[in-house]
Amino acid sequence: MDLINLPIRDAAQSFLPQWSDYYQAVVGRSPRETLLSALKNCAESRTGNHSNDLPYSPREAVRLAVDLGCGDGRDTVELLRQNWLVFAIGGEPEAIARLQKRQDIDRTNLVTQVQKFETLALPNQVDLINASFCLPFCPPSQFQALWEKIVKSLRPGGRFCGQLFGDRDSWAAYPNRSHHTRSQLDQLLTPFNIEFLEKEEHPGITALGEEKYWHIYNIVARRKN
Repeated sequence: MDLINLPIRDAAQSFLPQWSDYYQAVVGRSPRETLLSALKNCAESRTGNHSNDLPYSPREAVRLAVDLGCGDGRDTVELLRQNWLVFAIGGEPEAIARLQKRQDIDRTNLVTQVQKFETLALPNQVDLINASFCLPFCPPSQFQALWEKIVKSLRPGGRFCGQLFGDRDSWAAYPNRSHHTRSQLDQLLTPFNIEFLEKEEHPGITALGEEKYWHIYNIVARRKN
């Protein structure tokens, strides 16, 4: 699902994402830095170099990741490359179709599904949930239930990585998008030990060339034991 890139035309209206244009605009982009950071921490946990996490048993040969809002697979590709079992979830059939057609992945360890936030079902004992720029597109009335599903799905020591949007982001004008103050963010992260938290706040340009003010929190966090 990832970021879409549309102009704000009317603060009182909700926009309909132009997913096809977005998917085409971001073809070939590298995996998100938050995912790469989380994967590095997971690798250190498995080799015993991360003192704040549960060690993996040598018998744990399979690591399960959920790529929530997978888009056309820019993060899924990296997870598969690093030998994760990946459950890739997209809200749009086109996203999953594009992912399944990619030539740069081995589908042996890939399961895909089209699910909306409102009906999302997640597996248990997940090692990593990646949510790159998708959670702000959950309607506010559904967000708390979605976040509780994410927390519950992670095993103790499992990680979340992704982005949330702050309350000063331009898209906060839309009533069907979820944005959070810093205090609200801190509350959401209570079940986690924070490994990386970076705020971005600046004017910029979207992937489709539209001007936008960004207020983003980049997050890597480990569920408390």
